[in-house]
Amino acid sequence: MKKILIVEDEQLIAELERDYLEVSGYQVDIATDGEQGLKLGLSGEYDLIILDVMLPLVNGFEVCKRIREKYQIPILMVTAKKEDIDLIRGLGLGADDYITKPFKPGELVARVKAHLARYERLIGTKESKEEIRIHGLLIDYGSRRVFVHEQEISLTTKEFDLLYFLAMNPNRVYSKDHLFERIWGLDAMGDSQTVTVHIRKLREKIEMDPSNSQFIETVWGAGYRFRL
Repeated sequence: MKKILIVEDEQLIAELERDYLEVSGYQVDIATDGEQGLKLGLSGEYDLIILDVMLPLVNGFEVCKRIREKYQIPILMVTAKKEDIDLIRGLGLGADDYITKPFKPGELVARVKAHLARYERLIGTKESKEEIRIHGLLIDYGSRRVFVHEQEISLTTKEFDLLYFLAMNPNRVYSKDHLFERIWGLDAMGDSQTVTVHIRKLREKIEMDPSNSQFIETVWGAGYRFRL
């Protein structure tokens, strides 16, 4: 049974979310402030975290940042202000999705299901490699850190997920649509052009010569592949 952590200081909202998720077959715990949420979130016991932005003691932005430094599980941020969405995006906190109050509980459950399914597709049924090393590139799955010739490269959550997925499946060609579904999920905002943008940014960060890619090859008319 998948285990979900709700970090929400409004008790009625937290209990409503819990009830709907439990009916859907999930095990749910509630934390009512950021400090407690951070402690539970860092325990490694949860498959997904629903995280409110405005919290007592420690705000949701900081909680998300700290958890993402250690774990790659899906994090769904909840906000009452649309302005916070720009902050979530701009700060590069690593949140996988966001939802604005008020929302229908059924929508929350649908988002949870979609992100758990996406995460399972991403890591696959095979055992994940903790480290991938090739031609001076090191991808550390456990810490979600990437190094090029021993120099650490800063990647966003989606950039890391995309790079790791391609590197875990080398010499296979994946279309932009397939990669978008794998990394962003069927219900994500945007389209397959997002993949093109992220591939370009990855090349700028990890390639010695982005115009002559050593790692991520474009297969014209088909998609992309990670070359060994």
